[in-house]
Amino acid sequence: MHSLSVIMRAINGLNRLIGGIFSWLSVAIVVVCFWVVIERYFFGNTRLWMQDLYPWLSGVMFTAVAGYALLNNDHVRVDIFYRPTSSRNKAWMDLIGVLVFLLPFTYVVAIYCYTFVARSWGLREGSANPGGAEGLFLVKGFILVFAATLALQGISMLIRSILILRGREDLVPHDYRYETLMG
Repeated sequence: MHSLSVIMRAINGLNRLIGGIFSWLSVAIVVVCFWVVIERYFFGNTRLWMQDLYPWLSGVMFTAVAGYALLNNDHVRVDIFYRPTSSRNKAWMDLIGVLVFLLPFTYVVAIYCYTFVARSWGLREGSANPGGAEGLFLVKGFILVFAATLALQGISMLIRSILILRGREDLVPHDYRYETLMG
C-alpha cells in the first residue's frame, strides 16, 4: 500500500514540475505576440517565423500542462453531483471516470496520433508558410506528451481512489485530498 503512495507522489511531482516549467510559456507567448504587433504596426515588418511561434508555444503549453491541470482539479467536471458528495463517493466516481473515460481517451489519442507525430518527426516538418518557423515536428510531439502526462495523472487518481476506498487516506498527500482540491 505504501508503494502506491510513492508512485502517486512521484506522478504528482512530475506533473507539478512540468506544469511549473511550461506554465511560464504564457509569458513567452505574450512577449512574442506583443513583439509581432509592434513590428507590424510600428516598423512595417513581419517575420513569419515569429507569427508561427506564438500559436505553437500556446499549443505546447496547453498540451504539456494537461496533467498538471488535472492534478490541481482545474478541468471541466459536472460539480452538481461531485462537489457535495463524500470523499468515498468522489473516489468511486474518479475510479470509474478514469477507467471508463480518461485512460481509454489517452490510449486512443496516443495510438491514433503516434503515426501522425512519427511522420512529422521523420520529415523534420516545419511551417507550411514560406519563411515560417522550423520545428513544427517538436510541437506535434507534445500531443504524445499530452496523452502520457494525462494518463499518468489518471493513474495517480486511481491510486488516490484505491487508498481512500481502502480507508488509507492517511497515505494521500494533504494537498491531493478532495477537501483541499475542492476547497
